Amino acid sequence: MVLAVLKKAKMETDAIEIIKSSGEKAKFSLNKLKTSLERIGADQQTINQIIDKVRDELYQGISTKEIYNRAFALLKKKKSYLASKYKLKKAIYELGPTGFPFERFVSAILKYSGYKTEVGQVLQGKCVTHEIDVIAYKNKETTVIECKFHNEEGLNCNVKIPLYINSRYNDIKTHWNVNSKNKSTLANGWVVTNTRFTEDALQYGKCVDLYLLSWDHPKNDGLKDRIDRLGLYPITVSTLLTNREKQFLLSRDVVLCRALIGDAFYLDHLGISDTRKIKILNEIKMLCSN
Repeated sequence: MVLAVLKKAKMETDAIEIIKSSGEKAKFSLNKLKTSLERIGADQQTINQIIDKVRDELYQGISTKEIYNRAFALLKKKKSYLASKYKLKKAIYELGPTGFPFERFVSAILKYSGYKTEVGQVLQGKCVTHEIDVIAYKNKETTVIECKFHNEEGLNCNVKIPLYINSRYNDIKTHWNVNSKNKSTLANGWVVTNTRFTEDALQYGKCVDLYLLSWDHPKNDGLKDRIDRLGLYPITVSTLLTNREKQFLLSRDVVLCRALIGDAFYLDHLGISDTRKIKILNEIKMLCSN
């Protein structure tokens, strides 16, 4: 009897069409919602409560944003650090409106992966000079990385982006290979985005050996996977800091939550009370340790 009820509920939800941030329609999937909650470490009771609530409030044409808001509100009531993890994608959009904080965020992730990095450097090409978002050094290799930041959901990187970046990379490579001062090998160029690449962009990147890193590409090693694996969450994930406080910290180059643990004096500059300061740091410590 119970199995029959569950099967019926699944059939009913499978018939629901949702509207994605891109404006596209898709079939609602309970499994996808369940997987996203399991990924952030939510316990089974919390997962079941959120699934029950979302399922009860579903209707034809509901937006992914509305579904997200319902799940986020429940998580925030339970454990704020879980809500912080759940809002990761949104938090990266909040690094904007310019792409510079995102470049520093990408640089920070690479540092924790064993690279030495520089941001906003100029390299000479055969034809012209090029300002590079991030330059990374590791094992006698130099990697030039271009970051494509979108501060709105639904905007993906089409093939024009890797085409443009690859032409710049080739200009730099031509000069690099004839410059005797360069003591390292120039590795493959990278393009990093906080959204996704179109199929044409991925196909082109593979064809010319340009490394493409997006929200969920490569599989199991995309931006979200690296952040979760290393615990390198941007300061914008915090559910306890205000937008003004987050912007203040970003302006002081405090991009990662992990960095705030070591530089907690910035919270004193913001005039945050000791009680609230303890709550904020506890949330961040839980986030980085889980």
